[in-house]
Amino acid sequence: MKGLMQDWQLTVPKILDHAALHHGDGEVVTRTIEGPIVRITYAALRRRVKKLANALRKLGVEPGDRIATMAWNTQRHMESWYALAGLGAVCHTVNPRLFPDQIVYIINHAEDKILMLDLSFVPLLEQIAEKLPSIKTIIIFTDRAHMPKTQLTNVLCYEDLIAPESEDFEWVPVREDDACGLCYTSGTTGNPKGVLYSHRSNVLLAMMATNADVMGLRCVDSILPVVPMYHANAWGIVFSGPMQGAKLVLPGAKLDGESLCELFTTEEVTFTAGVPTVWLGLVAHLEQKGTSLPHLKRLMTGGSAVAPSLIETLERDHGIEVYHCWGMTELSPIGTYGGMKRAMLTMCETERFAFKAKQGRAPFGVEMTIMDDEDRIQPCDGKTFGRLMVRGAAVVGRYFKEEGRDILDGGGWFDTGDIATIDEHGFMQITDRAKDVIKSGGEWISSIEIENLALGHPAVAEAAVIGVPHPKWDERPLLIVVKKPGAALERADLLRFLEGKIVKWWMPDDVAFIEELPHTATGKIQKTALRALFKDYVLPVQRQAG
Repeated sequence: MKGLMQDWQLTVPKILDHAALHHGDGEVVTRTIEGPIVRITYAALRRRVKKLANALRKLGVEPGDRIATMAWNTQRHMESWYALAGLGAVCHTVNPRLFPDQIVYIINHAEDKILMLDLSFVPLLEQIAEKLPSIKTIIIFTDRAHMPKTQLTNVLCYEDLIAPESEDFEWVPVREDDACGLCYTSGTTGNPKGVLYSHRSNVLLAMMATNADVMGLRCVDSILPVVPMYHANAWGIVFSGPMQGAKLVLPGAKLDGESLCELFTTEEVTFTAGVPTVWLGLVAHLEQKGTSLPHLKRLMTGGSAVAPSLIETLERDHGIEVYHCWGMTELSPIGTYGGMKRAMLTMCETERFAFKAKQGRAPFGVEMTIMDDEDRIQPCDGKTFGRLMVRGAAVVGRYFKEEGRDILDGGGWFDTGDIATIDEHGFMQITDRAKDVIKSGGEWISSIEIENLALGHPAVAEAAVIGVPHPKWDERPLLIVVKKPGAALERADLLRFLEGKIVKWWMPDDVAFIEELPHTATGKIQKTALRALFKDYVLPVQRQAG
């Protein structure tokens, strides 16, 4: 027997309709690429979105077409997301920090028809445009006064494009399982792979994000997503913010500590989200200026493991509650969130911070388990390592254009490629990427745990651990460190600092100091590059033997 409820489809344009109807005076504030800060209400934003939808339809955009964007977090970029959803088209967010060859690959693989981009990325596009045969039209997110001189062809000015269009537009009827967004991940082997989001998965993601135990967003909040819109859906905030009617503050291209602090203060931001490297810069600025952020209450961090020392600094010194999270492009991206359980509220500060350093627990809509190499489910005791497996409402089923390739196991589980533990409270902790795990004498060593401990040293700016060959144990950990400017730090100092904090056989066999760590396009430490850099490294035990 079927239920007798209405067939109300979960589609993205309904989010904007809700915001415009019930929170029409809610603000979207943008630091523009041109410089000034601009404001618009949700009601006025929807009118502009409909003008853009009319313009794109005249350019031949049809349901199912892939349209690329290469832009920062701005009002115009947001307008393009909703206009494309309203047309039944697919918004393909391109990460401009990828290598040019990777950008060429993903645009050609997606067969994007139009490319919409910020002024910042015009020089990049000029380098690769001739290699993009599917791109017929280029739209620059700016006004006539700021249109650049460019050698690109078939270029349109965004504001000129939408100016003459009508504000009347009926959203193209789509089903909730129709495609809505496309984002490529480089976290898998081989070429980047496309994750094709549906309207349903995006709406459910936004609902998960607004949950009180996740982001806990309300219409009275002022939200600033530092995480870029081209990075895994901006963690859903461009959907969940309007869904709740919250004020949305979009920082544009300026993500340094000073610029962010200005917006946090002037726009009375209460919630923000971004990767740990951003918060390191923010803390450095706050400490340098001796200032605080009285309005900022909650901070979400993910993308890479956050050092416990950073969590403690933000909470103890600045009164900002930190929520550690984990996710992937393949999860749309939310997988876990570090909201405390009742039993943890009475714990001592040290115990509570230990839980905050973990990646957190799964919200409703995400199922999670760990398995060994024989696909046997492992116990949730906080000690047993296993391959992290997920399934859920917004988890990838197949990669784009790889229809015949099954990426799920027989139980519908997706292998994340991470090695993790899950404790009795359901809190998951990443111990390594499967490809980065250090295997010494047949046992696993967590590089992430050593890195986080090393970051607790006051002279350490960044740290990474890789495995290097050892004649007896196969691999041993090498700790690679970037010192803070002007800091004095020696190998012996750091090893003494780690003593007693980890088991003896996890202790790094050596410490190497370098000027800068290589990072991926999404800000993660690029361990493949580090392994290449240190491929001929000789450990002290081998030097002595030689």
